[in-house]
Amino acid sequence: MTEIPEHLLKRAQAAREKAAEPAAEAAAPAEEAAGDSRIPAHLLERSKSAKSRSEGGAEASGGGVAVADRAAAAVAAAPAGGGVPVGAGPGGHTQRLLTVVKSGSIQEVKATPVDKVHTWPHLLAAEFVAALACLAFTFLFSVWVNAPLLQHSNPNQTPNPSKAPWYFLGLQELLTMFHPMVAGVTIPGVGIIVMIFAPYIDRNPSNKPEDRKFATSLMTVHLMFWAVLVMIGSFFRGPGFNFTLPWRDGLFFEL
Repeated sequence: MTEIPEHLLKRAQAAREKAAEPAAEAAAPAEEAAGDSRIPAHLLERSKSAKSRSEGGAEASGGGVAVADRAAAAVAAAPAGGGVPVGAGPGGHTQRLLTVVKSGSIQEVKATPVDKVHTWPHLLAAEFVAALACLAFTFLFSVWVNAPLLQHSNPNQTPNPSKAPWYFLGLQELLTMFHPMVAGVTIPGVGIIVMIFAPYIDRNPSNKPEDRKFATSLMTVHLMFWAVLVMIGSFFRGPGFNFTLPWRDGLFFEL
């Protein structure tokens, strides 16, 4: 155990003696006036004056009784064996608690919790990892699986049917139904414009699918419309890009 230096012990002893002097000076008049009751002198004086006023009228009697009650409460609070009363402050004085300061009024809230995160690094870090994973998968897939390339083109022989890649077959299918201006410009342009304005039309902040009926319906219609056109152009179009049944005339589709 570490020993306490001598100068600190002397300083603590001097502080205790200095704190005991005011308490002893304040308790001396009370002991002379009331013996062992430990009632302060100013309370006794107030009690005597209140009793003298109570004899003259009824109005003053109420105040006297109140002062007497306070004196009795002070006597009850004073310890029987002497010393400073319980809860007394410096010099033996007792004070009444005026108010209670709530913790919320002195604590400063730094920030309120929200359900949002920053784009960097939370979102972009996840997207970067996903892009690396897709790149690794594509690289390994291209090493083990050869691309489905056809033979060299023959300028003297045109393939029939001549089909666009699968991701453009939807447009090629629209060309069989509408004018080229409508199929190639109007319908795709209207679809792109509707998808651009969709976030401004549906301003619901919820992330639940059941609360985003407009956005869900719009995307479902777009995907189903394009998927149906691609499947018809891939499996149901034969020579001359005429409609045919794949289980009857065969499959006219190559990757």
